[in-house]
Amino acid sequence: MSGKTRVAILISGRGSNMAALIEAAKATDYPAEIALVLSNVETAAGLEIARAAGIATKIISHKVFASREEFDAAVDAALAAARIELVCLAGFMRIQSEGFVRKWEGRMLNIHPSLLPAFKGTKVHEQAIAAGVRISGCTVHFVVPELDSGPIIAQAAVPVLPGDTPDTLAARVLEEEHKLYPQALKLVAEGKVVLRDGRAVFV
Repeated sequence: MSGKTRVAILISGRGSNMAALIEAAKATDYPAEIALVLSNVETAAGLEIARAAGIATKIISHKVFASREEFDAAVDAALAAARIELVCLAGFMRIQSEGFVRKWEGRMLNIHPSLLPAFKGTKVHEQAIAAGVRISGCTVHFVVPELDSGPIIAQAAVPVLPGDTPDTLAARVLEEEHKLYPQALKLVAEGKVVLRDGRAVFV
């Protein structure tokens, strides 16, 4: 037994944040191990990255389920079978049912490419540029039923430069995401940040 917290990463695409978490978890003193990468998309590029790293992968297509709740139940069963303790969403393009989120509340993290609570949802960098903000960034938060509204664990700021496009801003924010997510997971896996009474509390 490694004594490390068993983590599943849920992806739908290229898995760049997943790759950053996998790389961080290679360190012997990192408190979490990536035990499973699960995708709802059979062709997700991140699956090959996970397999190359020797990590178990599982595909559960949402298309074969009649409801969101049925899909989430299948995901939950896979997490239980792998003895997962924490879940990291990394570009997982499915809105989860309230029951699933409640079951994993305090044990499920997400990363969002803005300084929440600003610019929720999609087309985040377009929103930031249109608003004329000078600083954007990324946020790791606990997942709650309301989209992009969970208690904040960690944030990193990125300047919005004159002439930035959504793509150039996204690229700089992504660099910070790859640093921030492993740091935030480490804090949660070590028990240094917990969800308590609707807030992320440092203990």
